[in-house]
Amino acid sequence: METSSRFITIEGAEGVGKSTCIAVVESWLEGQGLSYVSTREPGGTPLGEKLRALLLDPASGTIDPLAELMMMFASRAQHVSEVIKPALALGQWVVCDRFTDSTYAYQGGGRGLSMEVIRQIEQVALQGFTPDLTLVLDLPVDDGLERVANRGERDRFEREERVFFERVRNAFMQRAAWGDHYRVIDASGTEKVVGSRVRRTLKEFLGSVD
Repeated sequence: METSSRFITIEGAEGVGKSTCIAVVESWLEGQGLSYVSTREPGGTPLGEKLRALLLDPASGTIDPLAELMMMFASRAQHVSEVIKPALALGQWVVCDRFTDSTYAYQGGGRGLSMEVIRQIEQVALQGFTPDLTLVLDLPVDDGLERVANRGERDRFEREERVFFERVRNAFMQRAAWGDHYRVIDASGTEKVVGSRVRRTLKEFLGSVD
């Protein structure tokens, strides 16, 4: 199957099932005969993975919200330059676990940083580069946190209070209302049910980009 490359991001708060969704997206792309690169944020490059380790490690303690924001965009700028844009230029699709929307949700909504400040830094770091499709997985906060608790040891973000994740969820929903490339997917139900929702969304999207 021939179609031009696209950049797909998977977003959502803790415990929404991003890993499962990504596996569904990857399987679907393979079934369409499309070459793809799967990556993540923060991370995706040697520099990004080092920053990720610092950002997620509970031993890092309290990181100033502005410093945290800058670390996220440092990782992202390197990621876009080193991995994402080169893959797209080669005709590969890119599937990314989190991107800029997570920064608006976590550092903006969760930490309370100015959305305008984030927007300005985004413009400098990315120069208008945005995804073609963003899947926002949505789940009630308590359900997501229950899933996280069942996974065992929590990272630095997962240890935040419930109210933090309410703000994160609200910020994701606000972002999802701003552009045509967003698709909100109900992440409740079994993996099979959610996977069916994801595949249906991908099929609709591909039909719009052929």
